[in-house]
Amino acid sequence: MNLFNETIIAPSTPPGVSAIAVIRLSGNKSIQITDSLFRGNKLSEQKSHTVHFGTLTDGDKIVDEVVIALFKGPNSFTKEDTVEISCHGSPFIVEEIIKLFLRHGIRMAEPGEFTKRAFLHGRFDLTQAEAVADLIHSDSQHSHQAAINQMRGGFSEKLAISREKLLHFASMVELELDFGEEDVEFADRSDLRNLVNELNAVIDPLIKSFDLGQVIKNGVAVVIAGKPNAGKSTLLNMLLSEEKAIVSDIAGTTRDVIEDQIQIEGINFRFIDTAGLRDTTDHIEALGVERAYEQMKKASIIVYLFDITTETPEELQQRKEELTALQVPYLMVANKVDKLDVTSPVIELSHLNEGEHLIQISAKREKDVDLLKKKLVEKTLTKEVVKSEVIITNARHYSALLRTREALSAVERGLDNHITGDLLAEDIRAALGSLGEITGEVSNEEILGNIFGKFCIGK
Repeated sequence: MNLFNETIIAPSTPPGVSAIAVIRLSGNKSIQITDSLFRGNKLSEQKSHTVHFGTLTDGDKIVDEVVIALFKGPNSFTKEDTVEISCHGSPFIVEEIIKLFLRHGIRMAEPGEFTKRAFLHGRFDLTQAEAVADLIHSDSQHSHQAAINQMRGGFSEKLAISREKLLHFASMVELELDFGEEDVEFADRSDLRNLVNELNAVIDPLIKSFDLGQVIKNGVAVVIAGKPNAGKSTLLNMLLSEEKAIVSDIAGTTRDVIEDQIQIEGINFRFIDTAGLRDTTDHIEALGVERAYEQMKKASIIVYLFDITTETPEELQQRKEELTALQVPYLMVANKVDKLDVTSPVIELSHLNEGEHLIQISAKREKDVDLLKKKLVEKTLTKEVVKSEVIITNARHYSALLRTREALSAVERGLDNHITGDLLAEDIRAALGSLGEITGEVSNEEILGNIFGKFCIGK
């Protein structure tokens, strides 16, 4: 059965008791069947984008008082006739309404099918369709903004103009193949090389943005590491504004990983408190230390917290070398500055501030902890790609862009080696195919359409 001949239904609000719930229908029978069950204005005679109060009935039985929102195709999300039913938010009522429509020939929608229909009807491209899901699941200012930019076509617009030019060159090279015996060249090779450079200038920043995109989408994992009694648990509790971790003067109190998250300047940060780093004969504590090192290897940022009154410059230098070897961005944070006085020995810290920020705080007194938060944001966003509004957050897009870049590299090598047009066309088609996967376009049909649409053969 043709997908578009079926009318679908599904709840659009999550399960559970609420003041109202919304049930959505889409398809060519959505208005007709709703009309047969609705007691109120005749929906088929009403204008699109209007709302109507009445009752849904099952024979003589009133199921619920409802408000019907009417969207007539193609001026709807799916570009089909669409009905949205706002009913009372009882799970029983929602179930009864859906069962009522199912008995009248409507079927349950599959996951994401409303958005799928919108895409298949040309409402938007595939990247914008995927952005709908990202928008729904966005849980921070930056993830929300990334999804909005993508849903509004920011990603597609980045590629569209350059892709159309590449499509034109592909058409020209394909056209050359039809005149192979005449040794003609419709596609200027130097212009093609310039276009490849232009495309790479668009694609490379998008590829580089993926790491930041994953941070924005999944949050920043910040591991708080250090020796026992450095104040790691105190810092975690202060950052979270709750007593998440046990604070004690007894070394080795934290023996497992403790984590929670907060937002700082619109970014989700997952702070992970770990066992104190030291050699120990205690089996349980040793497991905690091992887990601490595992977390450090997987972290987005490591905050190495040390007691400024006890840790020696030699120890700090050794720890700095160990952190550098992990190849994970890190911050050296001197804690317990509140304990320093005029008689305290002065620790030379200048050697720690080469290439990374050194911060001095008092977690217990909450002194300069806001500076630590600021440096964490800077450490996360100090990338050129943050200047761009378009950030790649989807692994499928990232993979397709990598394959596009590889295909463009093959085009460049082909130009350098003066390969034949048929082989060059194959590499161009590979690049177009990978780009087409991103937006859901079919490249081969586009190439044919472009040849016959722009040129009159034989004229």
